[in-house]
Amino acid sequence: MGNEFEKDVQSKRNDFLDGAVGFVVSFGFFATVFIVAVIVEFVGSF
Repeated sequence: MGNEFEKDVQSKRNDFLDGAVGFVVSFGFFATVFIVAVIVEFVGSF
C-alpha cells in the first residue's frame, strides 16, 4: 500500500535548499533589525 502522499509529490525540490533559504531570510531580517537598533542607539547617544 504505502503512503499515498509519497507517490504524488507536489514538489521534488530538495528540502535542504528550502530550509537554507528560510534560515538565510530569517537571519537577514533579524540582523537588519539588530543593525537598525544599533544605529538608533548610536545616534541617540549624541
